[in-house]
Amino acid sequence: MRPILQPVFPLLCALTAPAAAQGPIFSIDYHGPPIGAPDSGAGLPITSGDLLVAFGGTPALGPLPLPTIAIPNSPGGLGLVPGCAGLPPGVPCHVEVDALSFGTDLLVPPIHLPGGTIWFSVDAFAVAAVPPVAPNVFSEAPVADSSPDAFVNVKPMPPGPVPIGPIVGHVGAVDGDGLASGTGFAYPGTGLVEPNPPVFGPLSPGSNLDAINLEDVPVFPAGGIYFSLDGLLIDPLTFLPGTGSSFVHGATGADIVKTVAPGAYAGVWAPGPLLGLSLLGPDDIDAVAIAENGTGIFEPSAVPYDWMGGATDMVLFSVKRGSAVVGLPDSFTGTPIEPGDILTTPLPMAMGGVSPFPGILFPAEVLGLATFRTHGMHAGDELNALDFVNGPLFDCNGNGVEDAVDIAVGTSADDDMNGIPDECEGSPGTPFCFCPPADAVCGNPDPAAGCANSTGAGGLLTATGSTSIGADTLMLTGTGLPPGAFNILFMGSASIPPLPMGDGLRCAGGSLYRYPVNVADGLGTTIYTGVISWANANLPPAGNITPGSTWVFQDWYRDPPGPCGTKSNVTNAVSVTFML
Repeated sequence: MRPILQPVFPLLCALTAPAAAQGPIFSIDYHGPPIGAPDSGAGLPITSGDLLVAFGGTPALGPLPLPTIAIPNSPGGLGLVPGCAGLPPGVPCHVEVDALSFGTDLLVPPIHLPGGTIWFSVDAFAVAAVPPVAPNVFSEAPVADSSPDAFVNVKPMPPGPVPIGPIVGHVGAVDGDGLASGTGFAYPGTGLVEPNPPVFGPLSPGSNLDAINLEDVPVFPAGGIYFSLDGLLIDPLTFLPGTGSSFVHGATGADIVKTVAPGAYAGVWAPGPLLGLSLLGPDDIDAVAIAENGTGIFEPSAVPYDWMGGATDMVLFSVKRGSAVVGLPDSFTGTPIEPGDILTTPLPMAMGGVSPFPGILFPAEVLGLATFRTHGMHAGDELNALDFVNGPLFDCNGNGVEDAVDIAVGTSADDDMNGIPDECEGSPGTPFCFCPPADAVCGNPDPAAGCANSTGAGGLLTATGSTSIGADTLMLTGTGLPPGAFNILFMGSASIPPLPMGDGLRCAGGSLYRYPVNVADGLGTTIYTGVISWANANLPPAGNITPGSTWVFQDWYRDPPGPCGTKSNVTNAVSVTFML
């Protein structure tokens, strides 16, 4: 169960917009499935250069079909050299897209950015250093469920350049397969394959989210597509070389290329040296977020936020581990650059820049990621994808806050741990078996509850909490009982037409099981908690509550002065279908 905390920081709702209906669009690397498998659209084989969307366009809870190709690598798509379709996972080819933007990302202002603004992914070797609110890289990496996911910042991000220190943290917002991980968390997924443990060979058992864009554009955008292609860097952890996709297309891994129209040639838009890269050796861009100023020509920023005036382009990016620039001083403060840092174009040395290399706008540690410079952990967590968005992707309650952030900060509960605020899911059960006049046992109706008892009204059973077996927070509450009445909750494996039971009606049928005796308080209220765990620990296997099972609950209670003379009665019934 995610901790329910009180919000302790303001959210800048002025930067948010209505929830998007489509997205994200993304790519995966060549190492694992669904590479080579038919997509869920036209059945075309998926490659590492295709831009994909979840089946139906919007992430959902699993199980899910494989993603759909939204924009192919070629023909009529990114304009890449064809020839990779049908290759199986683990076979490198020359179309691998490493970073993606439509050039319309949030124009990052020099103010705090709300939680849910910065989206990113990591690879299977990421470990995270600070355990923020789960689910996150720190919680999901040990069960190999982090690399197909997308994460967002939890707290507001202060304006950069941000010093290493304040922890904003992150939380999972888009899952790979949409199913609960080994930690019990589930959230809407894209149809990728989990788990994906870190491996040292070219073939992986799961997917790795390699590039992402969340703008609501399901087709080729009018302004073109900006992306980077894989270079030939040797990964210092796996010792595997890159695919060299960039060189096949006349670029390097440090360049940002652009395709202006479907099928047009992909040409270099922003050369690596203008980004402060490839100055002392090969670098490779791994993630990018761009707000292009409309000229179509790369006009690099000189100082952070000069892009707000429209004279320059905002280009934020990160580099792969193994890049030559890793460990070199950034141009803002001389801080050693890490693969998980969000970088921007260098501050010119004539304007106070301390190096010719990129400047660190947001350091990896602030997002809750591990670095070599602070934690001494391997080669540092690297960003595999990056996007800055103006408004939430999921906002079921319409408050302008990303649902994952609502849950993480405690403004919404998520007892069933499915990534959807509980207030958007309604009651966890379906109440029925009320007592209209036609069904009343002895002229004792109550159409809004069970049949009337000695109080003049009927007993009402309601369900709150979660249907999640893992969470075990389902609570059944009976009200309107005679004060101090002994009562017993019971459940049936099926619902049946109303049958007289005491002064009331029974609608729980099939195999019946009872819970321990309870006593109503002075207001006639009785409460049952731990309903799932008690049944699974004390009842025979046929009475266990399992994922996908439906049980009908009612509460029987003593009522000697009741209207029909049977000395007992029952509440209405509640039908509950349970999930993992």
